Amino acid sequence: MKSTDQFERAAVADKNVPLSAIGPDDPADGLMAVAEVDADAIEDGQIRAGRLAGKSMWAAIWILSLPILLQQLMAACVGLVDKILAGHLPGKIVVPAMDGIGVGTYVGWFTGIALAGLGVGGQAIIARSMGSGNKKDAHDALGASVTLGVVWGALVGVIMWLLAAPLCAISGLTPEASAHCTTYVTVIAWSMPFCGVMTVGGLCLHGAGETAKPSWISIGINVINLVASWMLSGVVIRYGEHIVPAPLSINPETWGVWGIAAGTSLSYMAGGIATVWVMAAGVKDLRLEKRALKPTRKIMWRIARLGIPNFFEGLAMWSASLFLMGFIGDIARGATGLEPRQGLIGAHMITVQWEAFSFLPGFAMGTAAGALAGQYLGARNPLMARKAIWACTFIGMILMGSMGIIFITQGRVLASIISDQAVHLEEVPKLLLACGVVQVFFALCMTVRQGLRGVGDVKWILGITVGSIYLLRLPLAWALGVWMGYGLAGIWWGLSIEMAVRGLLFLARFHYGNWQKLRV
Repeated sequence: MKSTDQFERAAVADKNVPLSAIGPDDPADGLMAVAEVDADAIEDGQIRAGRLAGKSMWAAIWILSLPILLQQLMAACVGLVDKILAGHLPGKIVVPAMDGIGVGTYVGWFTGIALAGLGVGGQAIIARSMGSGNKKDAHDALGASVTLGVVWGALVGVIMWLLAAPLCAISGLTPEASAHCTTYVTVIAWSMPFCGVMTVGGLCLHGAGETAKPSWISIGINVINLVASWMLSGVVIRYGEHIVPAPLSINPETWGVWGIAAGTSLSYMAGGIATVWVMAAGVKDLRLEKRALKPTRKIMWRIARLGIPNFFEGLAMWSASLFLMGFIGDIARGATGLEPRQGLIGAHMITVQWEAFSFLPGFAMGTAAGALAGQYLGARNPLMARKAIWACTFIGMILMGSMGIIFITQGRVLASIISDQAVHLEEVPKLLLACGVVQVFFALCMTVRQGLRGVGDVKWILGITVGSIYLLRLPLAWALGVWMGYGLAGIWWGLSIEMAVRGLLFLARFHYGNWQKLRV
């Protein structure tokens, strides 16, 4: 058998394999476009187009990852602002509002999964095209992704509206919390076509190596969300003896949750418009062309071929979370008899919100790994693709491990930033402990997974994710949390152990798999 190095050298030498084609039966015009690439640039394995052209591996990693880190930080702040405002609603409604927005966040998570699945297909094709210098493929993929993003975003908005009531029932929410959840989800659903363009467009820009402009858009989204949500909700912010009055005379008991959601919705609309403007103005070697907004069947199939497995992977993760919400409901009912104990869903979602911040370095490094590895494969340089994923993985593990130390030592402080309710201060530190001790494995899971996704290895990612979640994650969470009686903390220990195992499975696929030969 060939060693890994022998295989990689053979792959670099084989100039007859059209790595940007779908397969050997593709129409000839697609193969001709690849054949027209400058042979000298392909020979030395350098990236030919886009912002990363001619850059060293380490320079490319930082060019990609730092703006993505900022962008994801801003995205996490949108959810954090919503929860901080909800945590400062009047005491009469704060606990049911937190529970309602917590379940509403799960609906929002579905939208992110659905839209990212589409964007990953466009990102992978654009990354390969930048590596090979095939700009027409990149323009076609961008236009098709944007058109599909608008249509898919509108459909996702309808699905959000339909999911709200069933999720409230599964989670065992009180009538008051269910009403808040429905309000929150319905208002945000109106902005989903704009969110679709923003999400898909941002991923496509990442594929071309352009990460700075999406980051600036994220900063603008946060400013709009903070100002609009605070103004429209009428929330008075209190920290100890310090009080920040609401800017407008709005009754927060009546309009609080609606205003929080409306501010978020307005920020997504602004983000979608700004993303279209950036793509139309163009970045290095990539521009949104009017002709490409009417996609051909071929380019739609190429995007779908990568996006559909990614969507089903995310759907498997999301649907598993429905079972987890049911487990939390079982724990709540067992703790208080017939009536659900309010606050557990809120504690769970506060922890998820802080966990999202710990994932930022892993996501940034994973996105950089995927984009850079995809471009190196487009340039017929699998050795550098492998090195890029390894480098990003080690950096992600160091950064996320540091975040884990903060979770372990500062859990109560982090909980109090969002809410001062007793149930939240009691539960959240225990959950952050479970999350913190396995942050290094979380980083391994996130970075390697994103790297493999960026080169188009979506079927293996789907198989590993589904198998790990349904054969280990759910049984372990139920056993520790419900059956053995360790409660919400037991569920989180089950989740953390499974994530560590999944990271090792992704590492095995990366080390032993033949992902370098994939075509997109």
